[in-house]
Amino acid sequence: MASVFSEKWIWITGASSGIGRGLALELARRGAWLVLSSRNREKLEVLRRETALDEEHCLVVPLDVSDTAAVQQAAVEVLRQIPRLDYLFNNAGVSQRGLIRDTSLEVDRKIMEINYFGAIALTKAVLPAMIRQGGGHVVVTSSIVGKFGFPLRSAYAASKHALHGFFETLLVEEKKSGIAVTLLVPGHIVTDVSINALTATGERYGKMDPGQARGMSVEKAVQKILRGVAKKKREIVVGKADSWSVYLKKYFPGLFFRLAGRVSPV
Repeated sequence: MASVFSEKWIWITGASSGIGRGLALELARRGAWLVLSSRNREKLEVLRRETALDEEHCLVVPLDVSDTAAVQQAAVEVLRQIPRLDYLFNNAGVSQRGLIRDTSLEVDRKIMEINYFGAIALTKAVLPAMIRQGGGHVVVTSSIVGKFGFPLRSAYAASKHALHGFFETLLVEEKKSGIAVTLLVPGHIVTDVSINALTATGERYGKMDPGQARGMSVEKAVQKILRGVAKKKREIVVGKADSWSVYLKKYFPGLFFRLAGRVSPV
């Protein structure tokens, strides 16, 4: 049975590591054609070779999503080189480890620029082309803290909450145009997200959280994500036991908030 992703053009940001890298490898295995973006060209080139796709069917497009002008230019170049864009995976992002009282406003803004404005800037840049071609699918990596606040994650949680508001609106507005939207809500997945997180002063956290280390493997997460995307699910919660906190907050908010202050934020 052919994959729904076979011979589809898929743009993945944050592709050089973690979930983005895992998605790229699995989608290539399923016959997709890829546009790979992150800030690190060298890692993207290594990934392209690992996909075994030739340069005609795998474009490497280094990109800092916090640079709006660069995002717009990249979109122009990519859409010029490929016949259509079937999927956009907005996966680039940065986490946080810092108390509100200690975190500078500059760090708050930086996290919002990457996680929120980066995702909406690229989506806005490609949306007209998707509408003209009769449809497309936008996939956005949120987080379980896009569903609730959590210690040391104030700006990160705020940026992920904002993604839900924007992309749920996009789904409602453009469903008639054939635009599908899926929000990914991962819990602890074994990636470098905590290592690369920003501290209160904007420095790299540099440590793997114990909870992160015990999380779901990227490979298992990617399989669940792609099953949901193929079915055009509006939201996909993925993770181990920690992912149940989404439902705890929804159905038992009082209990959730009593427990939240007792859970180690790392």
